[in-house]
Amino acid sequence: MTHTDDIILKPAFLFAFLKALPLTLLGLTLLLLAWWLSPYFIMFSFVVCLAAWYRIIYIRTIEYLVTAEYIRISRGIFFKRVDQLEMYRIKDYVMMQPLSLQLFRLMDLLLKSTDPENPMIWLRGIPESGIIDTIRDRVQEARKHNQIYEVN
Repeated sequence: MTHTDDIILKPAFLFAFLKALPLTLLGLTLLLLAWWLSPYFIMFSFVVCLAAWYRIIYIRTIEYLVTAEYIRISRGIFFKRVDQLEMYRIKDYVMMQPLSLQLFRLMDLLLKSTDPENPMIWLRGIPESGIIDTIRDRVQEARKHNQIYEVN
């Protein structure tokens, strides 16, 4: 159940495609080898292309839910895994945009936390937005609400 102020983010299809591109190119290379050398390479090409499709689908099923109290990350196709990080545990934010992501207006966001189970949370391939400011505001509100004060 989501509230109106909850934010749902997913990696972009272009990001998933870029991550599966090496496998796709390998599958096409094996297909060319099947044409030139032996038809047995078609089986290998088929397996590699299936792996590329699985990777694209896996990346696209990742979902980041940002609420006022926590961030929930769910991933998986056959076996689901759900990680949850309380907002007041987030310590630092790092946004990264290599050239490949800048071209398509995407970004990677790294959240560093005090949680021993999840010291770093990656939000990969999400659309470029002001999500960092939103998360920062929600972290400050959660710390104030739970009366947590940072001591250096």
